[in-house]
Parts: sequence; C-alpha cells; structure tokens
Amino acid sequence: MKDWKILEIDPWIKDYKNDIDLRMEEYKKQKNRLLKKGEKLKDFANAHNYYGFHKTKTGWIYREWAPNAKGLYLVGDFNNWDRHSHPLKKINDGDWEIFIKGIRTIPHKSRLKVMVDYGDSFQDRIPLFARRVERDENHDFSAILENPRKKFEWTDDKFKIKKDDLLIYEAHIGMACEREGVGTYKEFEKNILPRIKKEGYNTIQLMAIAEHPYYGSFGYQVSNFFAPSSWYGENDELKSLINTAHQMGLNVIMDLVHSHSVKNTNEGINLFDGTEYQFFHEGDEGNHPDWDSKLFDYHKPGVCHFLLSNIKYWLEEFHFDGFRFDGVTSMIYKNHGRGESFDNYSKYFSMNTDIEAINYLQLANELIREVKKDAITIAEDMSAMPGMCLSIKDGGIGFDYRLSMGMPDFWEKALEKRDEDWDMGRMWYELSTYRPEEKRISYVESHDQALVGSKTTIFRLADSAMYWDMEKKTHNIIIDRAIALHKMIRWITISMGAEGYLNFMGNEFGHPEWIDFPREGNNYSFHYARRLWSLADNDLLKYDWLLKWDEKMLDQIKEDDQLGNDIFRLWLDNDRKVIAYRNKDIVYIFNFHPQNSYDSFQVPIHDKGKFKVILDTDDEEFGGLGRISKDTIYESKNLENTDYDGIEIYIPSRTALALKKVE
Repeated sequence: MKDWKILEIDPWIKDYKNDIDLRMEEYKKQKNRLLKKGEKLKDFANAHNYYGFHKTKTGWIYREWAPNAKGLYLVGDFNNWDRHSHPLKKINDGDWEIFIKGIRTIPHKSRLKVMVDYGDSFQDRIPLFARRVERDENHDFSAILENPRKKFEWTDDKFKIKKDDLLIYEAHIGMACEREGVGTYKEFEKNILPRIKKEGYNTIQLMAIAEHPYYGSFGYQVSNFFAPSSWYGENDELKSLINTAHQMGLNVIMDLVHSHSVKNTNEGINLFDGTEYQFFHEGDEGNHPDWDSKLFDYHKPGVCHFLLSNIKYWLEEFHFDGFRFDGVTSMIYKNHGRGESFDNYSKYFSMNTDIEAINYLQLANELIREVKKDAITIAEDMSAMPGMCLSIKDGGIGFDYRLSMGMPDFWEKALEKRDEDWDMGRMWYELSTYRPEEKRISYVESHDQALVGSKTTIFRLADSAMYWDMEKKTHNIIIDRAIALHKMIRWITISMGAEGYLNFMGNEFGHPEWIDFPREGNNYSFHYARRLWSLADNDLLKYDWLLKWDEKMLDQIKEDDQLGNDIFRLWLDNDRKVIAYRNKDIVYIFNFHPQNSYDSFQVPIHDKGKFKVILDTDDEEFGGLGRISKDTIYESKNLENTDYDGIEIYIPSRTALALKKVE
C-alpha cells in the first residue's frame, strides 16, 4: 500500500499504518460503489434535483424515495386534503412519482403532505426533499410549495471567499434580537451584519439554519434537511442576508448537522418508509444515548445520496461558503467518544472507530471542493483525531480546520481556581499544542459554554456584581478583575498561534448571564434567549470598554498578521505568573499575577533593536489604569548574567502588552 504523507508528518501513526490503509481502501470502495464510470461526486449529489417538487412547462412532478412503502398519496390544500385522489406511481425499486397537470393547480404557498401507506397503517408525512416547511396555529408542520412570480436575484458574483485567517462570528438568527421573541433574517441583515463588519470579523457562522421543530434545540434536532428554518422568515430572506453579507466581504458558513436527526415522525425523516433502516442504523445502534436522536447509516448509498446532495444544495441554492460540521466526534467513534480520554493513539485506531462515518466525511469534503473549490470546512471534534485536517490524498479526512475544543475547557477549569493557582505551564501547553499540519480555530467560548447550567466567561469572572456595578462611574474590585482578565484571556487565546478565531455573538462585549431557550421550566420565557445589544451601545457602561477592546484586538491581529502558527516562547515564570512569547514580529508579555507588578522585568527577545508598546490591556480607553507609557522606547541589550539580548520593562499586574520593533 501507499506510504501516506500522514505517516511522515506524525511518526506516532506509523504503528497504525494498516488502519490508515484500511480507511483509504474503504474510502475508494465506497466512492466506486456510489459513482458510475467517469462520474464525479458533484454528478452524484443531485438527489434534490430529482426528488421533491419540480415545475415543468405543463405542471408539477413530485418524486419521493420510499423503498419499503406500500403506497404514497399526495395531499394538501390543492385537493382539499383528499387522502386518495392523488396516488403516486412506483416507477422503480424505491422511487415514486406523480405528475400534476397545470402549473397553477398547486398555487404558491400551498400546504402539502404525503400520506404513506405502511400496509397496516397510514400516516401523513412531510416530503423528504421539502424546501419549505411551516407550522400552523396548531403547531402542525407541512411542506410549502414555493412558486413565486419573481425569483431571487443574486448580486454577489464578485465575492471571493476568504479561506485563511478566519475571524468567525458565531450567530443564531433567532437570538440576535434584543426584544423577547424570535429574531428574523431581515432583522439580522439590517441590524447585525453591520455590527459584525464594524467589529472586524470576516466570517459568519450561522447556527440552526435547517428546519427544526423545537426552537429550544438550538437547531441541533433537524427534521427537514433541505428546508431553511421558517422560525426566522422566508427562504428568500435568508438568501438576501447572505447576499448582503457577501457584498460586505463577509464569508457565511453554515453549522451543518449531519451527525444525527430528530426522531420525530410527524416532522422528520425517521421511519419515513416504515423502516428504521431507510436512513438509520437499526436497534440501539441507531439511537444516540445522550441526544435522544437517530443516527445515520453512512454506508448506505441512499443515505450518502441524501446527505451529499444536501451539502451541494446549501452551497448552490443559498451560496453558503462552507460548513462547520457538528458532532464529528460522535460520528467517528461507535461509542460516540463518550467517556473517552483519547490519551493514546490506540483510542483513534480500534474497533471503536467508525470507518464508514470517516469515509462519509471524506466524501463530503471532496464533494465540497468540487462544487466550490474555496469553500471552508471546520470539524467539531474534541478527540483530535489524527489527519482530521489533512488532505484525503495524504491519508487525511480533508477538513480545513478543527475547533480547538480543549481551549474553552481549559479556561472554564482555570476560572474555578484562585488566580494565584493558575498554572502558566499548563496554559502555554493548552493554547500552543497542536497536531502537525493541523489548522485550528481557537476560542474562549462558543454557544456551548453559555448554555443554561453554565455561564459566559464574563459572568464566571464577575457573577452578580454585573447587576450593580457596570456603570463606568462605579468602582468594584470584582468588576475590575473581570474586565482585566476578560481582555487578557481573549488576547492570549487569539495570539498564540491558531490559524483562526471564533466568538459567539455578544461575548465580544461581555454579554452577561447564560442562554436558556423558552421551555416549560422557565415558563416559556425568551428573557435569556436574546442579545442585549444596548449594553454595548451605551458608552456610560463598562461593556463599551470590552467592545472597544475586541475591535482593537482584532485590528492588531489583522494588521500584524498574527494568525498562523509562528510562535516562540521567550519566558515562562509560574511563580510570578508571567508568560512572554513572540509571534512573528510581535512580542507579547502577559502578567496574570493578581497583585504583583514588576519593575525592570527582564524579557529575553533574542534580537537587537528598539521596541515600542503598540497595544496594552491596561489602556484607559479599555477600562484599564493607564500604567504603561505609550512613548517609551525599549532598546534591547545583553541581559545581565545571560548570553542573550532582551529588554527591561515595567509590567503591571493583570496586564498584557504587545511590542513591535521600531526603525
């Protein structure tokens, strides 16, 4: 077998060469199983162009995939929900079809379902490839036929995807409004896109886009894979949002949920043709033990046809620029990674590894490159599977980036300790360690860290003091600490060598409290399922400091080209809580000590020349104490009792600063 590049990059994998060989052999077999001679994946992934509703010159064709159904009947507003007037004809092994004569026979916005005959029972179902699904006043969901007189016109043909140096703004459309309710695509386009652009982010990651019956699921219990969520408005309004984002130069990627599906039969795809195995594994293997959802059988050609077509559909129909693949760890291990420490390589290559799921992810990444060569793919994998972000030809799985999921876990644990007990060595390890050839997205907190039962980083730092002392005219040492550390934590996370950075909406200005969607336990309140933008817009409040810091921090990161692994540790002192490092031309010094400031602190730079502070967290503009001079020039010299050059500098407590060489 081939000597894969992954074996050269990571010597620890050499003992598992047979596993890599097996993975790649199975990938080729599955690809050959799916494709006809001369076909590419983009030729195969067209189920959405065949199944579902399609307008012809003389009427409508509706096709469905239901291999084990006894019969199918189209019902809806157009035939007064007559259960038997419009039967579908079985045209081959698994496919059903009906032609409805007359384009206006089924008017625009008609409600539709398909009644499936299971032999011993009937059930009204939503068509598998429905592109619009809405709920009525009784919370019953139906497919909606879209046939507008005027098609949406895209104007983003000049937009170019920015694939590198990603600054990702993770957002939820419904939560993005300040009022207590569900936000809309229109509101997001008008009010939030300009914020994201102004703040300096270049990529938007949209959550909860595919239709989901339960709003509180955060979009992770998908029912209708080809239907944009009607919770937020019309399909064309989502297109308009993405079109406008592109005109602003912003990438838009989708949080794609192909790791599982809602188990509901009234709204979803489960048991569509009467069998568990149409889409999912049978028995317990098909049920996620924690998520109460169904698990796909990725080896089945019909499942691959459905899911790969879904990917192509979102890229082409809605102009998404890529995907964050949700739940990758759950997909690639048969025990879903539950309780695993992944502390040695045998955990990655064993009978627990789901090769069929890995092969599906390889196919998905290859398809995405064929459809849109510059599209972005990000894996949500907490196991750090080797080769996740390596090209398929080199033995990898093909993603561009992996979320550095250990970072927020590290910060969460650190914030449970006293500042004096923070371990600088552990901090350096967690923030700087990565797999060879793997590009990472660093982050302090995503939506996961703020869900009910947890807290945002700022709320962990300040807790209830945020309710009373966030006016700039007030003074509170708890708030002072919170603001200082919030700035430092975000800066060290983004500047320590990852190739991208992510922020969940509102956290850039220290949004308080937590996220809790409407549910019975909170009396179906939207109070904690919104964003209080007015806090950041009020220049009398301390949130203004945090927002200004975030904007300035992103400016500095972009201007000095700080994303990408090019860091060198200069100094680490756990007793004095100091970390210093160099990222390309910028020298960073972080003093995490809660009380101690250091005069004439010696920092080795290994470079001759003059240096000047370009940014510091203690600046009064960002709520600091202004203890660092902006005009001082620090000239490197041979440090006493050493054989290297460095500078002597004053570093105040709970302060971080960046220096740059000056001519």
